[in-house]
Amino acid sequence: MATMRAAVYTTFSGPIIVQEVPKPTAPVGGLLLRVKACGVCRSDYHGWKGLDSDIVTHGLPFTPGHELSGVVVKLGLGTTKFQVGDRVAVPFILSCGSCRQCARNRPTICEAQGQPGFTMPGGFAEFVAVPRADRNVSLMPPKVSFLQAAALGCRLTTAYRAVMQQGRLQSGETVGVFGCGGLGLSAVMIALAAGDNVRVLAVDTSEEACNKALELGAWHAFNAKEGASLAPARVGMTQSEPMPSAVNRAAGRSTRPKRRFASLGRR
Repeated sequence: MATMRAAVYTTFSGPIIVQEVPKPTAPVGGLLLRVKACGVCRSDYHGWKGLDSDIVTHGLPFTPGHELSGVVVKLGLGTTKFQVGDRVAVPFILSCGSCRQCARNRPTICEAQGQPGFTMPGGFAEFVAVPRADRNVSLMPPKVSFLQAAALGCRLTTAYRAVMQQGRLQSGETVGVFGCGGLGLSAVMIALAAGDNVRVLAVDTSEEACNKALELGAWHAFNAKEGASLAPARVGMTQSEPMPSAVNRAAGRSTRPKRRFASLGRR
């Protein structure tokens, strides 16, 4: 039996150990991926703690990792979109294409979704079997690195849905991003690319995260530890002039009446 190396935990909250495990095969309609990069997400921590029902249902031992990119090494029967050697990015939700939500063009809430690192072994391994490849997997442009592509399938797509599809951010608007980790910083970048004259107010308790938001182009960034009254004063805003839209948790009261608020986080 062919084997590969993978990071595995056998008990929730227990040690994660790199060990030899059976190498998967390319599923029908899918492909076998040689993993080149895989991100680490807070959801991986929740799963490791035993707080994700999909992993509990799958059972242990388990290999996490859902933000992955790599090279196609084998095609499953019926896969037509790709060739061996293709550089691809894998989203963390593999939609079915036939349920009610997919028919409504809402694949991220597919009723029969698969998720590497949750419903199936994930990307902290040398190889991953990826089903439903033609529908879900994407070819990487030559200028995009594996590290960059690994960030696209979860944090950037989640931020895009929050800012553009749910938040409906328009040119000339101001948006507040509360929490500037990987997801929040992705929201900063997407907001700035959304239209002309968009202003982003970034909020975090980490000075390092605030500085990173400024580096990415945020209009202002401030440390939430300063308190609710000092931060708006620093940017010339008043309590009677809240933001038209906000992204992430603990931000609902910061928006104007009848404006938009998108909350992102653990399912």
